[in-house]
Amino acid sequence: MKVNVYATLRSIVGKKTIEIDYQPNMTAMDVVHKVVELYPALANELFDPENRFQRHMKFFINGREAEWMDSKMSTVIQPEDKIDIFPPVGGGSR
Repeated sequence: MKVNVYATLRSIVGKKTIEIDYQPNMTAMDVVHKVVELYPALANELFDPENRFQRHMKFFINGREAEWMDSKMSTVIQPEDKIDIFPPVGGGSR
């Protein structure tokens, strides 16, 4: 399964896409744990001190933010799902 990372996360990983082994009934949070297993330097970026997904981070499943789904980070992932993880972004001109 492919997981796309962006901005500062990409600079930590060194590439755009991370390949993880898909497991049946894997949840969004399981995906985050797998990503951190492969890239431990992401732990401080993705987890808060209680080992929860950082509230300011964005986890998208097929273009929809997990936070707005019924099961949130417990949403079960399908092997064909498009997964994107974003740090907060800001900017623009005044």
